[in-house]
Amino acid sequence: MKKKFIDIVKLQEFETHLRNEERSEATIGKYLHDVKCFVDYIGVSEVCKQNVMEYKQLLGNTYAVTSANSMIAALNAFLRFCGWHDLCVKQFRVQRQAYCPEEKELTRSEYLRLLKAVNQKHNERLYLIIQTICGTGIRVSELQYITVEALNKGEAVVNCKGKNRRIFIVSGLKKKLLRYIKEQKISSGAIFITRSGKPVCRNNIWKEMKSLCEQAQVVPSKVFPHNLRHLFARTFYGIEKDIAKLADILGHSNINTTRIYIVTTGAEHKRKMENMRLII
Repeated sequence: MKKKFIDIVKLQEFETHLRNEERSEATIGKYLHDVKCFVDYIGVSEVCKQNVMEYKQLLGNTYAVTSANSMIAALNAFLRFCGWHDLCVKQFRVQRQAYCPEEKELTRSEYLRLLKAVNQKHNERLYLIIQTICGTGIRVSELQYITVEALNKGEAVVNCKGKNRRIFIVSGLKKKLLRYIKEQKISSGAIFITRSGKPVCRNNIWKEMKSLCEQAQVVPSKVFPHNLRHLFARTFYGIEKDIAKLADILGHSNINTTRIYIVTTGAEHKRKMENMRLII
């Protein structure tokens, strides 16, 4: 029986495989990082079921369940690529939460305070980035598809994970962005760019948003780009009550993923229970 070892060639072939599957750069980077963590754990040892199981236990003791499961998913993908299906392990079981912690849910009032704070800092690019993500529901990695050409059409075509979807740019946002590109003399391509002309990266956006926390009086745990997407999802669902349509807008292939986005806080659940008026 051929022994199972991981070398640089296998990792390079796995990277090529992920690119051929048209995975995003962020996904490719994460998968490779997670597999290398496993390689660091086993060292020069042969890959076997025992050390995979032990590594799973280490992840469970070290990380939150969702983080551990994402690392297991990456490792399983690599093992399947190598043809080592018998070495794959199950993810940790996660009980679906009825509500999300209040320290993580960004409210509309907090969103407005963030916009006020960034406006006072005269950072117009960030001011519009925040509104673009929250007003369209796109991922921060999809900002590159908000181009001058898309703006003129009133919609962007986003290609993510091998799927295309249309993102409508509402009139209020379109008006703001048209003024911005005129002021910045941006005639084509991505709207949100650095001084060198490259699309602004997620790390810079993350850091700039974190710098607003104190002035906006919003706890840092709530302030990150993806939470704007969650606010969009909850707001849309609160109006439409159509989770299937929301899944299409967000680009989710699994509606259970969309359910995570519309979970509200315990305080909201309690308010609804109070309104049931079943205690006489």
